Amino acid sequence: MLSELENNFSVLEKKILNLHKKFRTLSEQYEEQQNELNRLKEDYAEEKQKNQILVEENKELKLHSAISGNAEHNRLMKNHINRLVKEIDMCVSELQNSGL
Repeated sequence: MLSELENNFSVLEKKILNLHKKFRTLSEQYEEQQNELNRLKEDYAEEKQKNQILVEENKELKLHSAISGNAEHNRLMKNHINRLVKEIDMCVSELQNSGL
């Protein structure tokens, strides 16, 4: 009976050691995945910022092209001027409503 208990204990001990080994391996993998995730988040943020800069530069280039008389961008220039005029009209209206 004692021998059987010792065998059971030995088997249980081996299982525990295996589980501990797997746990350590999984913990290391988790840590590596977390590091990779953080790196990818940083890369994504940098690329998003670069994209935003390029979008703004593209808008500016189209506007400059329209100002310089490029026929392709005349509509863009007209729309931009219309937006500015509307904004000025709103400002004038607010000034009149405020009594200035």
